[in-house]
Amino acid sequence: MFERLKLLINEDELKKIENTRVLLVGVGGVGGECAISLVRSGIKDIILIDYDTVDITNINRQVVAYHSTIGKKKTEVLEKILKDINPLCNIKIYNMFLDETNIDMVFNNEKINFVIDCCDSIKTKKLLILKSLENNINFISSMGTGNKFDPSKLYITDLKNTDIDPLARIMRKWAKDEKINKKIPVLCSKEIPSYKGDIVGSTSFVPNCAGLLISSYVIRKIINRL
Repeated sequence: MFERLKLLINEDELKKIENTRVLLVGVGGVGGECAISLVRSGIKDIILIDYDTVDITNINRQVVAYHSTIGKKKTEVLEKILKDINPLCNIKIYNMFLDETNIDMVFNNEKINFVIDCCDSIKTKKLLILKSLENNINFISSMGTGNKFDPSKLYITDLKNTDIDPLARIMRKWAKDEKINKKIPVLCSKEIPSYKGDIVGSTSFVPNCAGLLISSYVIRKIINRL
């Protein structure tokens, strides 16, 4: 199944990918696409965390969202998709909101080699960054993809180098206040968000492209291609 992939990477690199255990938090527009791309790229061991169920408003962008999956747990829908792609995958799911009451349980009980933050909660993002740095685990955090229309303006950089993105601005101030001097890899956008009321606008291409960019970063980081 990885015959075409092995035309671009060698056997040792594929083994590195297969032996990497990924924690992915948030399996919506960004996280769902990222998870699928990771498994198609050789990741076999993945922990999925999300508390949400599929809603009809998710159908325009999320890989877990179909009329047939409305009301179902996003993690459980995604687990079936990933197992269908590679039945040999080891998928563990936590149907919960990750916060200060349970994050230690996850990091203490699970072997984690790479943390991917695709959640919407600023509080959870901060906790994941701190835990990753504390445990010397590779990680990347997604900033905002809502209210944006141009996927070509997405990019990956250090948090301190971001601009325009309102979420990144909040996270930059927090990192400065906390005196975090280590690199914080993030997925960001140079596009100015378009606001039309309190509801966040979304497309099928911006969050999904963000998920693919994150997957690319993770795979290349694992095999030292960055």
